[in-house]
Amino acid sequence: MNKEEIDKKLKDLRLPNVLQFLDGNSVTNITEWKKRREEIKQILVKEEYGSIILKPHVPISFETIKEDDKYCGAKFIYKEVNITLHFENDNYTFPIKLSIPKENHPLKTFLYLSFYTEFPNQYLPVEEICDRGFAVVQLCYTDITSDDGDFKNGISKIFFKDEKSRDFGKISIWSWVASHVMDYLNEIAEIDKNNIAIVGHSRLGKTALLTSAFDNRFKVVFSNDAGQSGDSLSRGKTGEHIKEICDRFPYWFTPQYYNYINKEENLPFDQHFLLSLTAPRNLYVASASDNIWADPKSQFLALIATNPIYKLYNLQGLVSDNKLPNIGEQLKDGKIGYHIRKGWHYLSRFDWNMFMEYFQNL
Repeated sequence: MNKEEIDKKLKDLRLPNVLQFLDGNSVTNITEWKKRREEIKQILVKEEYGSIILKPHVPISFETIKEDDKYCGAKFIYKEVNITLHFENDNYTFPIKLSIPKENHPLKTFLYLSFYTEFPNQYLPVEEICDRGFAVVQLCYTDITSDDGDFKNGISKIFFKDEKSRDFGKISIWSWVASHVMDYLNEIAEIDKNNIAIVGHSRLGKTALLTSAFDNRFKVVFSNDAGQSGDSLSRGKTGEHIKEICDRFPYWFTPQYYNYINKEENLPFDQHFLLSLTAPRNLYVASASDNIWADPKSQFLALIATNPIYKLYNLQGLVSDNKLPNIGEQLKDGKIGYHIRKGWHYLSRFDWNMFMEYFQNL
């Protein structure tokens, strides 16, 4: 896509205006934008992700259950930590795993939302990341609650009463717990609490975006192949649509979201609303050339549609000349980063190298 094609596509999509209040008035300054952000949060909670993300944090405690200072040839310290969330009438404990280089503290840190309990794993090259001078923390999403329609297991059972009253989905739950991990990381002297990034792939890319949107302590959010209901626009998208994602994974969302199946044009928002909530912090989206299900063009358009919020702050968002980059090229000069690599739906070493290069230069 070139600039003319992008401009025409965005005009034809008739996206809801992220800089327009519900009463029709326009956002003209940062003070007004902060009020508009709260409107957008309420829209996303009601129409897409659900209420859990808005719940106040509960007190936490933590216990190191394993520590190894000989990890990876004694270059790093490995830890396994149990974090406990303390509710009024219940507690919930889940594990995280960390690798922390022994030098140059405090460290820039990746909080990685993982599909796997193994550390490292096929999506997480721990040694390579720590060799570049980052700490890395892994949270496995199924240690929070299962990735299915069962809301009576894990932490879900604390919030769930019955299906008829459910106004939240699993993404909101995973995100809310991930934000509590940030509470823990803020207590760790070796970690630079002002330089923590959250990373997720696919459904966990959606989770990372939602976490960053509602928790401004994250310096950067890296979303990899999040696609539909994540980092792609829903209007005019190829591949997966709201129908397909809700047919397969209805439990990710609030049931209200099902009302937009085959009716994307009726959405009172689009995914640039979610992306905009990270501004003025750093936002990074990664695409794969053959991942038509996620639709790289739609991911790129969503970033272009997010640029006006950064402009409001007198910041450069996505520096791109409004042109989709070549495969293997990285856009890294603005507060919004982007790359598209060759291949399919996967979180690769190439992606991690792009993330690290971008984060290292902030």
